[in-house]
Amino acid sequence: MSKILPKLNSSLQDFIKEQQLFFVATADIDGRVNLSPKGLDSLRVLSPNRLLWLNLTGSGNETAAHLLGVNRMTLMFCSFAGNPLILRIYGTAQTIHAADPEWEELYAHFPDLAGARQIFDVQIESVQTSCGYAVPLYDFVEQRSRLLTSFEDKGPEGTKNYWAEKNTTSIDGKPTGILESTPQ
Repeated sequence: MSKILPKLNSSLQDFIKEQQLFFVATADIDGRVNLSPKGLDSLRVLSPNRLLWLNLTGSGNETAAHLLGVNRMTLMFCSFAGNPLILRIYGTAQTIHAADPEWEELYAHFPDLAGARQIFDVQIESVQTSCGYAVPLYDFVEQRSRLLTSFEDKGPEGTKNYWAEKNTTSIDGKPTGILESTPQ
């Protein structure tokens, strides 16, 4: 049976820390809904009603484009080991870029990861838990390193060039704001 709560309690915060994978969903007022799997050491719970997600460079930049139009975000975690549980976090998010004054303070919560693109500062409005009985059991092997090594090899200038080529607009043609907010 699902439960809706106004914030993350300590056991849900512990559950999040144990997860190797989470999913993020956003949508603008029109166009496609984006749902992406996320991993690596890229999420921090700051309080029962606030979390940070360090968004690493990828082939698209849908979340940033969507948040310029509608700042709603849903994150979902599934237990793939141990007791079954699905956790959904509903909230609003603000995009923080390296040129923004908050960047240094917020980025300090994370390891220095190559390809760091934005931080999404999520204000949690509610959380929902549900049983997760149909989620299969999986054994975690390791995080993949290819994304990190790819952007380590590209370096800061190569990463900015990649953003210019692949990350300036969404698949629906909406701007992402990535180059307008990149330090020169």
